[in-house]
Amino acid sequence: MSTDPAETVALSRYHVIADATNPRLSPAERGSLVRQLARQSHAQPDGSTRVFSRATLDRWVRAYREQGLDGLRPQPRVDLGAVRRHPELLEEAARLRQEIPARSGAQISAILQARHGIRVAERTIRQHLQRRGLQRALLAGPHRVYGRFEADRPNELWIGDVLVGPFVPHPRQPGSQRAYLFVLVDDYSRLLVHARWFPEQTTRAGQEVLRAAIQRRGLPERLYVDNGAPYANAALSRTCAVLGIRLIHSRPYTPEGRGKQERLNRFIRERFLLEAEAQGIASFTELNDRFLAWAEQVCNTRQHAETGQVPLLRFLSQGAARGVEPFLLREAFRAAVLRRVSRTAAVSLAGQRYAVDPALVDRRVELRFDPDDLTRLDVYWEGRSFGCAVPFVIGRNVQSQVPPRAPVTTPPVVTGVDYLGLVLAAHEEQTLGKIAFRDLPGGGRQDVGEAHAPSAAPPEETGSTEEGRP
Repeated sequence: MSTDPAETVALSRYHVIADATNPRLSPAERGSLVRQLARQSHAQPDGSTRVFSRATLDRWVRAYREQGLDGLRPQPRVDLGAVRRHPELLEEAARLRQEIPARSGAQISAILQARHGIRVAERTIRQHLQRRGLQRALLAGPHRVYGRFEADRPNELWIGDVLVGPFVPHPRQPGSQRAYLFVLVDDYSRLLVHARWFPEQTTRAGQEVLRAAIQRRGLPERLYVDNGAPYANAALSRTCAVLGIRLIHSRPYTPEGRGKQERLNRFIRERFLLEAEAQGIASFTELNDRFLAWAEQVCNTRQHAETGQVPLLRFLSQGAARGVEPFLLREAFRAAVLRRVSRTAAVSLAGQRYAVDPALVDRRVELRFDPDDLTRLDVYWEGRSFGCAVPFVIGRNVQSQVPPRAPVTTPPVVTGVDYLGLVLAAHEEQTLGKIAFRDLPGGGRQDVGEAHAPSAAPPEETGSTEEGRP
């Protein structure tokens, strides 16, 4: 992923204004929302919190709508050096915050300028108040009370989680390794949007499941996930910013809002994993094939106890979902790394060497690429394109990872009752005459430790979903 500090700031700013960029909002609704955001404190990449003025938020919203993510990159600012000449201003700023804890850094800066005719940067005031322990959150009243919430429409809110599963045999190494299920659920319909088992918890796995889910079900407005490594990373932040998805991380040790996901996890354990472990799991391919059939035949077609409706029918009740253009989808899920060009005008990536423009020798360039296809690398230097890197030798087209070896376990006793086999047979019988999932190009090629191709995605990236298909 790119380590550009300017892009980190741009992603942080988008996280603040994401709700206000929703094209569904009217001008009055957007103005009300921006005023509400201006009264809140927002987390920053360095771990601090900060309050932004209404004018600043409006300027960011306009910049994002006109230029996209690039419009949120910071511009160089001039340091006025007022604090060095008048250190007493910071003490007055602390007294102003203690007098009225709700005062923002921008308001305190305006008061100091009105009284003394000297402008103190809002960032300087905020940092000083943080060192003094005078953050507005710490001076606020009691904790907020959470009420019950449900989305108003399909794809308004997706909830993501990782479920720890059983051990699965490794096809090329002795022993077995733990399986992890990456799950995405639609909050409104309780539909299991997409899920897949992987041999490790990585950023790449989370990206593949999200990409396949968008291709199958459309584009969500918000994504609610925890703070685990697969979700708390720059790759997911950038993907959501490019696609206009509001990314929300739950606060540590505050599981409010994740009850629906936990109930689904319990349902998966009781209705799928118990049967899968009793029958025995031969490989990740078999585990994913059976889970896909069970999800579409059982999980998404049952009557939900809380809504009283079938999740799939409730999801389709308000028409087709909003799709995404293929080129934008490719841009959202691309990876980017920095590499220094050697004296022979070459760069290395994933153990392979590529030739680049000789004018870039000894320069640090950015390589942008699709993680599933290393045959094409776009080269950028200082924001300018320098064409594509030409591979010398292509030995593989997917990044490989060596997972840790898991302890060997004794396989369970087979009783002869293959419930999931029956579900799989019914799924294949229902789709007879149609293109089955495992017949799609690449649909059944993955096994443990191999490339993680999203199994449930269509063979081509399209900007719409097929109405009525699970």
